[in-house]
Amino acid sequence: MAALLALDRVDKSYGALKVADSVTLAVDEGEALGVIGPNGAGKSTLFNLITGDVAPDSGRISFAGADITAMAAYRRSRLGIGRSYQIPHPFANMTVFENLLVGGIFGAGRGEKDSYPHCAEVLELAGLIDKANLPAGSLTLLQRKRLELARALAMRPRLLLLDEIGGGLTEHECNELVETVRAIHARGVTIVWIEHIVHVLLSAASRLIVMDFGQILAQGEPRAVMADARVQEVYMGIPAS
Repeated sequence: MAALLALDRVDKSYGALKVADSVTLAVDEGEALGVIGPNGAGKSTLFNLITGDVAPDSGRISFAGADITAMAAYRRSRLGIGRSYQIPHPFANMTVFENLLVGGIFGAGRGEKDSYPHCAEVLELAGLIDKANLPAGSLTLLQRKRLELARALAMRPRLLLLDEIGGGLTEHECNELVETVRAIHARGVTIVWIEHIVHVLLSAASRLIVMDFGQILAQGEPRAVMADARVQEVYMGIPAS
């Protein structure tokens, strides 16, 4: 069975800085993949390449069997690639529900009438149904992160890219968010999740990849990867014996 998402020898440089170095990766439909690595490892660049925010210098990216390497970002969105950002940027003067409609109408390319029931369902799933008519700018950090997640879900993604949604939250808030992500994954949405809070990924991901200097350093079963001496040295600063 072909992978839902595949990157084949993808390169990206900014001058002398190589942020993606022959990245080859396959993500199966229904998988929950965690991504870790030190700052500057190329994690967010990986997402930018997948969503079309950044064009690769070389290599090939495919999604659901289609070559999307040169495809515009909005077309990738409508094909089924959704993303949340590390720092939430809601439309502050619009209501929470209106923020979701933006995702449903423009992100997914659906009509307003068709988007209403789906957006209401997503609000329920994200734990924001009681905030539907509040201005998005009035939400707490946890609620904004939930809105960021909900807006991506309003786009009806087959693949959902999560960029450090646990950052800045308490342990209790992180646990709540993990349960929401698990519920989304249980609905058949494929997840790729960048996170610095490793125990969060270990509780949610079925596979883990570690990036360093734009390369995939290690990948596999999460706890086995974290026990790898190279990973411990690069990511945790534990010298190899």
